[in-house]
Amino acid sequence: MMKVTIIIIVIIVIMLGVYFWVGNYFYNFALNAKKEKVFIKDNPHLARSEAVLPDVAEEAKLIDNEFKDRVPSSSMSMISRDKLQLKLHANLYQQEEQNQKWAIVVHGYGAKAAVMVRWIRGFYEKGFNVLAPDLRGHGESEGSYIGMGWYDRLDTLSWIDQILDINPDAEIVLYGVSMGGATVMMTSGECLPANVKVIVEDCGYTSVDDIFAYQLADLFKLPKFPIINAANTVTKLRAGFDIYEASAVNKVRVSNIPMLFIHGEKDSFVPFEMIDKVYEVANVDKEKLIIPNAGHGESVQVDPELYWTTIWNFVDKYIP
Repeated sequence: MMKVTIIIIVIIVIMLGVYFWVGNYFYNFALNAKKEKVFIKDNPHLARSEAVLPDVAEEAKLIDNEFKDRVPSSSMSMISRDKLQLKLHANLYQQEEQNQKWAIVVHGYGAKAAVMVRWIRGFYEKGFNVLAPDLRGHGESEGSYIGMGWYDRLDTLSWIDQILDINPDAEIVLYGVSMGGATVMMTSGECLPANVKVIVEDCGYTSVDDIFAYQLADLFKLPKFPIINAANTVTKLRAGFDIYEASAVNKVRVSNIPMLFIHGEKDSFVPFEMIDKVYEVANVDKEKLIIPNAGHGESVQVDPELYWTTIWNFVDKYIP
């Protein structure tokens, strides 16, 4: 009987060891901000699609570079409100003649504010003051983990407060692409000041649980259970948030902010079908823009005229 008990204990210990090893591996793989995200490099789902014409892309790049040279930005910083007290950074582009129009432009996974020039330029040239934050664990912001939009939604609330300190009468649009899109959708369900008038999300995911399960199957051909469960246990221990709670769908469902949803039809990094799930639960004034043949984050490059025309037609209704 004693031998059986010992064997059972050993088996349990081994299973727990494997469980936490697996959870820690995938936490480091996806969420540890200090670990290189090798799966992004040469990822076929992120390769430039044929719909992005090389000459058009090159011309847009030149215009972006000219904008960076012409329009200086200043740095803003704040301390996160959670117990980590992280120093967070943002680039601020203010109009020479001040007005009440503001945009918060949020980057995607593994990126930073400095690469968001195309979208910053789009809003700035429309007359908006633009604040582009580095999400925690990205760019010049502190943080040992990637928040996948969940903690970032709370940081976005703080950035909104920073804008209101500058201009209490600010009229604000929240814009985000990819993980930034998920961030602004997750922010949409929080208690937002009336200054936040409209939200535009581009190729954001439905939930952290959904996107992890999709990438797990795509990259490793592994099932959701028990891998995500193990990763979630480690995430709660190391980063303090629950993967299963981090849902854009649930936040959009309770939002009262008008929202424009954008997705490239050929997106296979954040599956195109995810747009329908968030769009359908939105009980607000809403529109949906699908760009044919566009891959992940490519909508602005594939059909920039339709992209920006649709954005301004929607945003102008709330921030004229």
